Amino acid sequence: MAICVSKKNKIFGLYTNNTSYVFGVDSLGLIRHIYWGEKINDLDEFSLPDLCEVSTNDPVHEITPEEFPIYGGLRYKEHCLKVNFSDGIRELVYKYIGYEIKEEELIINLADTHYSFQINLHYKLHEEEDLIERWVSLKNSSEDIIEVEKIHSAQFHIPYENLNFSNVHGHWGAEQQRFTQRVSYGKILVENRRGISTHNHNPYFILDKDATETNGEVFFGALRLSGNFSGVVEQTQYGETLVQMGINSHDFILKLKPKEEFAAPSIISGYTNKGFEAMSHNLHNFAKKNLLRPGLRPVLYNSWEATEFKVNCEEQIRLAKIAKEIGAELFVVDDGWFGERNSIDKGLGDWYVNKDKFPKGLKPLIDEVKAMGMMFGIWVEPEMVNPLSQLYKDHVDWIYHFDTRETDTSRGQYVLNVTKPEVKEFIYNMLDSLLSTYDIDYIKWDANRPIAQSGTDKTIWYKHIEVIYDIVKELKKKHPKVLFEACASGGGRIDYGILGIFDDFWPSEHTDAYDRLNIQDSYSYIYPIKAMRTWVTDCPNFLSRRNIPMKFRYHSAMMGSLGIGCNILKFSKEDIKLSKELIEEYKKIRPIIQEGDFYRISSNSQNDYHCFQYVKQEEAVLFVFLPQSKLGHRGLRVRLRELQKDKVYSFNYNGQQLKKTGNYLMKYGIDLRLVGDYDSAIIHFSVL
Repeated sequence: MAICVSKKNKIFGLYTNNTSYVFGVDSLGLIRHIYWGEKINDLDEFSLPDLCEVSTNDPVHEITPEEFPIYGGLRYKEHCLKVNFSDGIRELVYKYIGYEIKEEELIINLADTHYSFQINLHYKLHEEEDLIERWVSLKNSSEDIIEVEKIHSAQFHIPYENLNFSNVHGHWGAEQQRFTQRVSYGKILVENRRGISTHNHNPYFILDKDATETNGEVFFGALRLSGNFSGVVEQTQYGETLVQMGINSHDFILKLKPKEEFAAPSIISGYTNKGFEAMSHNLHNFAKKNLLRPGLRPVLYNSWEATEFKVNCEEQIRLAKIAKEIGAELFVVDDGWFGERNSIDKGLGDWYVNKDKFPKGLKPLIDEVKAMGMMFGIWVEPEMVNPLSQLYKDHVDWIYHFDTRETDTSRGQYVLNVTKPEVKEFIYNMLDSLLSTYDIDYIKWDANRPIAQSGTDKTIWYKHIEVIYDIVKELKKKHPKVLFEACASGGGRIDYGILGIFDDFWPSEHTDAYDRLNIQDSYSYIYPIKAMRTWVTDCPNFLSRRNIPMKFRYHSAMMGSLGIGCNILKFSKEDIKLSKELIEEYKKIRPIIQEGDFYRISSNSQNDYHCFQYVKQEEAVLFVFLPQSKLGHRGLRVRLRELQKDKVYSFNYNGQQLKKTGNYLMKYGIDLRLVGDYDSAIIHFSVL
């Protein structure tokens, strides 16, 4: 059994295929962490020795490795939960009540010793992926309101000092910039305070003991939350490293009403002694198995770069015809099709089809697209409103604001208070009407500014994204074929909270093919390739001003779910021919890329090679990029990963059809040499 209990010793063991997670109830009634690491089968080997106060400055509560530390008593350490009771008491004292097991979920029941307040610790096993999903739920059984001032979903104990902590930093146009720093004394804080965006830090942690891609211990966790989060990493004076993550307590108070329950977002956590590659595979496999809808993602064409706000029916049809010719399967009309939307400061909120641009509505365009055999998609930004819109004039109280303050605009827009029932209903009805009226297959959902001036309700920061989740879930029930893309100024909503509710991520608005190699690489550590929507766009790139050959741009974008955003009206015959060839190539290897296992391949060359591999059953694909040749004569030997060693693989390189065993390709490898700047190659391996 994956969940084992020693009733005699009050010790609980959670077992995945390769790991064990053990904790118990000690003599003081505290839930104490014992072990997290490589699998130890015999639960009876574990014990909970009594802890003694080291000194008056090191009391028992302080030195106890509590599974879920709370605020109260002689605790001065970082806590996961702080509440305020109606009589002014603002500390917790819990007692262990018992436990429940529901299939692959263990629930530890705790309760305050005086107040009718319950704390339940949840552990859900994903055995095959070596993952444990953890969260906490609260129940107010009293007749009074209980204020929750802080709630983190879980705490993790790692029995090492001087670990390496990894996350990402960045900003708009430079998201997913991976960094690693050594953990020492003091605290490391990663967080988001913007309500809707994660362009900066991302809600996950990676801690490793000098691990490599394929070796070494890695502890990790990804929070299922798209709103304000915080994560704290701390090396303690007692020889361990602690990690907490959950809802950001910044400007947050949750008022738990009588008889009300609340469940915090879960953290998908894991351990491996096989390096970052195994970590990524475990998370990717979890997402593919439990979150992502089945089926391959279509090749997408988006009209934004071609037209921007100057959208009209005739030109969109012209674009659609060329998109079909080069091989697109989904045609998406971007911003500018609705209201008086001719610039960023007009139209948002007025979700009617612009009659000047589409005199007969969207149907003629959609009919043309469908007649070509393509799917149809459209851009929306439902959470936002422009001050100049009719919607705002009619409902000035629908936005986040403070009554006595001037409300700030950003990008010429306000944020709608979606937690108001009437606003939620408006957004749902608008989208439902759009999807019911027109044959739409894809919604590109954008959110181009953060929340500010959120009003007097301090739960807004959490409730906002929960409402967005609810709207999309309900829309999917009624319109199950529709795919939803999470685009928040590019990479502003990438997390396990939104994944599975939305289907695609837009990692960055920065589409420079060279810069995207690093963005996509960082993304791959935690998030599945299938959900990564990658685009080919025009050159010179609008941010980098860099000119990159089309083949390199396509190859970079073929590493995920391929999209094209170029102004294809300006394509030459050669551009169209090359695009057709490359998209056709992508479709052949798409199942391997979107559904296979992903590998980051290290390079020992002094040249700036970037290598990535995908494997699915008896096929593999290798991507090789040389953005800049530093030493023109230097080549590269690539050792492939996880092939079938006794099988013979056929592949084409430099016009030669070659045959090598999997064993040879993994141990000796393949010698490659790209030439000049922005050269790239894709090699497809198939078992004979």
